Amino acid sequence: MTEGKKMTSSRRHNLKSLMLQIAFSWMEQEKKETEETKSAYMSQNCPDPDLGGDQNALMELCKKLHQAIDKIDDERYDAEAKVSKADKEIEELKMKVVELAGVKKPALKKVRMSADAMLQALLGGKHKVTMDLRSNLKQVKKEVKEEPTEAVGDWRKNIEDKADRKKMFETS
Repeated sequence: MTEGKKMTSSRRHNLKSLMLQIAFSWMEQEKKETEETKSAYMSQNCPDPDLGGDQNALMELCKKLHQAIDKIDDERYDAEAKVSKADKEIEELKMKVVELAGVKKPALKKVRMSADAMLQALLGGKHKVTMDLRSNLKQVKKEVKEEPTEAVGDWRKNIEDKADRKKMFETS
C-alpha cells in the first residue's frame, strides 16, 4: 500500500475475517493430518493383540507389554535427564553472558525536588515532619580581625631590613 492511500475500517475488518477463516481451515486440516499419521503409526508399530488364546498366552503377552513399557520409561527418563542437564547448562551460560556483559546502569537524571517533596512522594500522606535543613543549622558569626594601625607604618622598616639582608648576601 502506498502511504497516501488508507484502508477503510470495513475493508480491514473484512480482510481480517477472511484471514482468520483461512487460518482456521488450515488448523483443522493439520489436526486431521496428525490424527491420520498417528493412527497409521499405531497400526504399523502396534498391531492389535491376539486375545484368542488361553490364560498362559495372555499372561505372556502382559509380561511382554510390561517389559516394553519399562524400556520406554527408561528411555523417557534418560531423555528428560539430558534435557534438564542441557537446560541447566543453558541457564549457566546465560548467567555468564550477563556477568561478562555487565549490567548497564542507566544515566541518572537530575531531578529538582526538595527534601519535603521527596518524603511526601515516598511516604505519601503520612509525612508530617518538615525537612527544612537550613533552619537547623547553627548561626556562625564571622569574627573580624582587627589589625593594629601601627602595622601600616611598619612596611618601611621591613623594606629596610630586607635591604640590609641583601647587602649581607652581596658582600659575602
